[in-house]
Amino acid sequence: MLNENPLPPLASVAEEIARGAGSINRYPEFYPEHLQSVVAEWLGFPEEWVVVGSGSVGVALQALQAHVRPGNGLVYGWRNFDAYPLLADMTGARAVQVPLLPGGHQDLTGVAKEAAADADAVIVCNPHNPTGQLLSADELEEFIGLIPADTLIVLDEAYIEFVERSQRPDSLKWVRQYPNLLVLRTFSKAYGLAGMRVGYGVAHPEMAERINKFRLPYSMSSLSVVAVEASIREQRELEDRVRHIVAERERVVRGLTESGWSVLPSHTNFLWLDEPARVDQVGAALDRVGVRARLYPGDGVRLTIGERASNDAVLSALSSPR
Repeated sequence: MLNENPLPPLASVAEEIARGAGSINRYPEFYPEHLQSVVAEWLGFPEEWVVVGSGSVGVALQALQAHVRPGNGLVYGWRNFDAYPLLADMTGARAVQVPLLPGGHQDLTGVAKEAAADADAVIVCNPHNPTGQLLSADELEEFIGLIPADTLIVLDEAYIEFVERSQRPDSLKWVRQYPNLLVLRTFSKAYGLAGMRVGYGVAHPEMAERINKFRLPYSMSSLSVVAVEASIREQRELEDRVRHIVAERERVVRGLTESGWSVLPSHTNFLWLDEPARVDQVGAALDRVGVRARLYPGDGVRLTIGERASNDAVLSALSSPR
């Protein structure tokens, strides 16, 4: 339901966490500068281009605190990640929600128009939560060029690792060209560290410096740092796990489609049932087999890809004629 990775931590990662637990009586770094250095080296960026925080949503909050003036606009498509309205409330921004296009796509033209009218920041989620739709590199780069240079662009790529490599926008290179762009990513989804709360962003050094002014001291657990370092070392195994989840996703898509359900193509670890009139029916069927899903009355249903047995339960519950 929360789009978590269904697989437990890799054994090597769990061992490092257990080993690090013996020192949790000590404070972590005042600011997570070691983790910032580790992530920067991994990405091939200088340290001053990287920010880290409590999940990607934590970095997003810091960025909006640094850039949005109370009462000014924060523009994003809707529906979207449920945290975006909360971020607007927390920063005093005026939430400007642009309806999605048919097929679950974000209306970039509409978002750009609202940004040009009166906004301090825009957020684009790619791939999109909750519909799983992907914006192409050409679409995104054209959109970024339309946004005023003094407007913050937050490109939320929490699920980018589930996108086929040939289809992933090379978004990190854009931060060198666009000083108002922040690319957000997380270790919560593909890396299976949701409980560790580690996200990171890449931005022009001037923007990164402004964002870092809103860091909380001692906010990054020492165990989180250990878990991220160990996960980065096990990149190949983690990529194997992503391929496993993607294969399960496609298996579930085929099964649901064969049963007559309207399922949008997904580039994430979840599926969108584009069944606005049948949300309650889907929810009731899943309840009977003990499966939880995110229901959006009048819009559709988001189904997280879980372990094979859970996925089989979904297919069984939704296999009967409608």
